[in-house]
Amino acid sequence: MTVTHGRPLTAEITDILVTNCGLDADAAARAPAASLEELGMDSLALLELSAVVADRWQVRIPEQAGQLSIAGVAELVARRADPPGHTENSVLVAAPLPLVWDVTNDVAGWPELFTEYARAEILDRDGDTVRFRLTMHPDENGVAWSWVSERTADPATRQVRARRVETGPFEYMRIHWSYAEEPGGTRMTWVQDFAMKPTAPVDNAGMTDRINTNSAVQLAVIKEKIERLAADGGGRAPAGADGATGAGDE
Repeated sequence: MTVTHGRPLTAEITDILVTNCGLDADAAARAPAASLEELGMDSLALLELSAVVADRWQVRIPEQAGQLSIAGVAELVARRADPPGHTENSVLVAAPLPLVWDVTNDVAGWPELFTEYARAEILDRDGDTVRFRLTMHPDENGVAWSWVSERTADPATRQVRARRVETGPFEYMRIHWSYAEEPGGTRMTWVQDFAMKPTAPVDNAGMTDRINTNSAVQLAVIKEKIERLAADGGGRAPAGADGATGAGDE
């Protein structure tokens, strides 16, 4: 349920319709699934609703809003008032760029690099594009989340474009990885653009906070593992190191 200022958004939309558009509150309560047109809202009433919503939430309501229920209008407003998620997180790894690139793009080895993944199954390879299934360690409820993603690496520019194929609670999730040499090592940057489905348990803003928090922790874990690997002169990510839950973003 979407809440604004402590009140359900459906209640706010209902108040606008009653106060500004002449809605019969009792009729609306008796038929919560009825469309605005079925509740007697004509074109002038819909124009007034549109004007108030635009002023309050900076959201435009389409002309077809009369076919929606009050809950449907509230969902539409909530989705359009909640801007898509965008995060950018980076870390400077004290290791050569080729090593950072090779280790972090070895998807099959991610369970040894990331702390959240129990399994990474390669489903298909086509040149520099790989499709794979990630399975996380069980959460506090014993649920092991799993989904399919796809990523395309560009070794020439040291960039990777990735997306979730099975989106789960996301409408979409796109990730851009970039790598750059800097004094002291290699900077790896994750940029994520996404939107949550209306049925998701968290909205775009909430997921943005969650990803930013978890990415910072996970990047620190990856930094420690690769720097230790570089110091040892090895070519494989160390297994079994402890760490906190990561972003779960790929």
